[in-house]
Amino acid sequence: MKKGQVLQGTVAYVDFPNKGVVKLEEGKQVIVKNVLPGQEISFSVNKVRKGKGEGRLLEVLKKAPDELPEAPCPHFGVCGGCTYQNLSYEKQLALKGQQVKKLMDAVVDPASYCFEGVKSSPNEFGFRNKMEFTFGDEYKDGPLALGMHKRGSFYDIVSVTDCKIVDEDYRKILSCVQQYFAEKKISYYHRMRHTGYLRHLLVRKAVKTGEILIDLVTAGAEHILDGLAGTNAEVDVSVELHTETQKAVSLEALSEAVSSEKELLAGMKDALCKLDLDGSIAGILHTKNDSVADVVKDEGTEILYGKDYFYEELLGLRFRITPFSFFQTNSLGAEVLYQTARDYIGDTLTEKADKVVFDLYSGTGTIAQMLAPAAKKVVGVEIVEEAVEAAKENAALNGLENCEFLAGDVLKVLDDITEKPDFIVLDPPRDGIHPKALEKIIRYGVDRMIYISCKPTSLARDLEVLTARGYQVERMCCVDMFPWPGNIETVCMLSKKD
Repeated sequence: MKKGQVLQGTVAYVDFPNKGVVKLEEGKQVIVKNVLPGQEISFSVNKVRKGKGEGRLLEVLKKAPDELPEAPCPHFGVCGGCTYQNLSYEKQLALKGQQVKKLMDAVVDPASYCFEGVKSSPNEFGFRNKMEFTFGDEYKDGPLALGMHKRGSFYDIVSVTDCKIVDEDYRKILSCVQQYFAEKKISYYHRMRHTGYLRHLLVRKAVKTGEILIDLVTAGAEHILDGLAGTNAEVDVSVELHTETQKAVSLEALSEAVSSEKELLAGMKDALCKLDLDGSIAGILHTKNDSVADVVKDEGTEILYGKDYFYEELLGLRFRITPFSFFQTNSLGAEVLYQTARDYIGDTLTEKADKVVFDLYSGTGTIAQMLAPAAKKVVGVEIVEEAVEAAKENAALNGLENCEFLAGDVLKVLDDITEKPDFIVLDPPRDGIHPKALEKIIRYGVDRMIYISCKPTSLARDLEVLTARGYQVERMCCVDMFPWPGNIETVCMLSKKD
């Protein structure tokens, strides 16, 4: 097996989240992503080390026994958003469950805990309540595209006008915005040259209230002239100008750009307001982002129409959500997830309302507020300040007075909290818990903890530490918050050993 070699083989199994393993002669194996167990494939070897390699899928020579004749989404395979649309939903759930169980059994004695399988998403399609679409082109110098990154590409964008993980309102909004700016010949932001205007389109929709928030993210107004002029010329207002003539020319160009931007955004707003949608538009916003990084970053947001927030409801609680608030991307799935966490907690908090609960990595305080009625006090810690402010507002909105939310890194904030918890809920980001923070959490010595994870590999790593330090896993369950992509949420109940 050599780098660059083209080989064929059958996928033996697929590890989380999409790493297919092809076994070759003499014990050698190659990892090939975005495949299914049982597929016969050809692949190019990209990397080889100690008999193990990594390969790039070239062609599926023979479908897997369980593979669908055709994926439900026409963009599948080209768009990088979904992994398993060529499997039935039932088979996909089974595969994800097997992947998680394999990871956990490697660090926890399989006989010592109960693995309760995978709970499905209430909606298989149209489940997303938030999408970040990107402007670009599908090929070099092609027409304006708005959608998702092509599979395996950092630059090329697929216009996902028939995307199945969002509902029809998202598709109408995407098509409207794409067509509007294409007709105006406005350029997208080029991530290498750092020129161009259009960057992202953020769309959020509440399942329960039907309210929609639309946020166009662009570079500064000075970049708008690139597209309007049909050239790559750029107004550089950051350089030092030495003559009055230069200053006058630059200010005139910038003034023209700002005036053009206002007219352009007003036209987009009018086009969106004319759409026939099932939901209702709560707000249309414009966010400026001059960051070099290819991320959605708020460097100033203005309201073009309506307001900059909307409301969603989960398990009887009401939440105020802004464009950049953290909130689970599957509202109905989140109800399943949090109800599962409630069931795991059981009578721990309902016997007496005298316990202090720590909700670490609390986001907008969803879990904290669900536990507050049965607790003496809930302390939420979250590093994103905007999320903390939203949590405080939501707690007040729901009439909960025993919630305290602190902004900062869990690693540092725990040193400043005087209360000691009786129960801890952990819902960390994808990378899991910082090792030093995990040690501080363990030192509290609480009898029980709930760990909610959006990345099973991070959970497995942290469970290895927790079990070595005196905790045991009692129950574990997966909740499929992401049908068709390879991700999954896992809820884990831990108790302190005698």
